[in-house]
Amino acid sequence: MAEERLQKVMAAAGVASRRVCEGFIIEGRVTVNGEVAELGSKVDRARDVVAVDGERINVDPDRVYVMLNKPQGVVSTAEDPEGRPTVVDLINLPQRLFPIGRLDLDTEGLLLLSNDGELTNALLHPSREVERWYVALVPGPVKGRAMTAIQEGVELEDGIARAKRVRILEEGKGKALLEVVMTEGRKREVRRMLAEVGLPVDRLARVRFADVDLGELRQGKWRFLTQAEIGALHDAARAGAERAAKTSQQRATRRTTREERGARRRAGDGGPRRDGTGGGR
Repeated sequence: MAEERLQKVMAAAGVASRRVCEGFIIEGRVTVNGEVAELGSKVDRARDVVAVDGERINVDPDRVYVMLNKPQGVVSTAEDPEGRPTVVDLINLPQRLFPIGRLDLDTEGLLLLSNDGELTNALLHPSREVERWYVALVPGPVKGRAMTAIQEGVELEDGIARAKRVRILEEGKGKALLEVVMTEGRKREVRRMLAEVGLPVDRLARVRFADVDLGELRQGKWRFLTQAEIGALHDAARAGAERAAKTSQQRATRRTTREERGARRRAGDGGPRRDGTGGGR
């Protein structure tokens, strides 16, 4: 894609009028690929990263980001061999969009869709630990040991499932409303985890993904994400990558330390002995 003047690209992205965008550039509030831009700078919409006041904006018109309030009974795929209604059927857009993660058939609420494969993969990778917020209607009252188990970890057939956070929003008349925050999205994970601690789910909805909230969007309706919301998703992906890299480095350091200790023991150099003498030869 050919390069275009920065203020023109910003205005086309809906940041502000071209004149106001020029003012942002002059004030040093705009960066391109991390570098402060100058008036007259040119950018490639498909390649360059543009940010205003540190907030990334979507300047590529071919990239689409959508929020849907998914109803029950709709499949979270682009196509369904059984002919059931899909989330893509609810969105009348020419671009081919794919869900960023899935909600099972009976789960409702916030579902993000996009044709930005790179961002989608970054948000969904388990090592990124991007938060998903759910509200679950379960039998009440909820016992303390169930709340503890949910956070410490519940053994499922495909591994341990645990909530990053969980709290009771409401309780009464034999029902309870829980807020459950997860950092991965295995199939029916929230339902299976809660059922395992004696809390079968009557109704489940996702209300937030990273820092993007469902808000007042009506069920079955969709809208385009705002520039701020798109930026928040990129921020979540970047923070997740940094967190994953730090965790990997810590594990590598611990592994190296263990290996060095093992090597010293095998060499007969086990460090100071109980009698105060050294462990060397």
